[in-house]
Amino acid sequence: QLQLVESGGGLVQPGRSLRLSCAASGFALDHYAIAWFRVAPGKEREGVSCISSGGRTNYADSVQGRFTISRDNANNTVYLQMNSLKVEDTAVYYCAAPRYPFSSCVLSPGTYDKWGQGTQVTVSS
Repeated sequence: QLQLVESGGGLVQPGRSLRLSCAASGFALDHYAIAWFRVAPGKEREGVSCISSGGRTNYADSVQGRFTISRDNANNTVYLQMNSLKVEDTAVYYCAAPRYPFSSCVLSPGTYDKWGQGTQVTVSS
């Protein structure tokens, strides 16, 4: 079984922080680029951040400087540290991996075929 499971979402006030986790099972993520996407109410799926197998990172302009992606290969987990959260960050967040080992960091949904179930992030005062 190949599975990605997101966790760490919740309800927070603007300006606060959350750390999302993406735990992989059934495969070793060290050879995969892993990406975070989000779906906000009424909006299209948006690429948030990705990390290559070599640790290179990429971020959407909307989260640059506020979010940090990292990976812990020993624990087969990728994290998304979200600081200075804004109301517009409210969305369901998904992590994703390509079907085959691939090192590049691409924020395009079509690149990925392994998806988690999503975790809800709500930013509200």
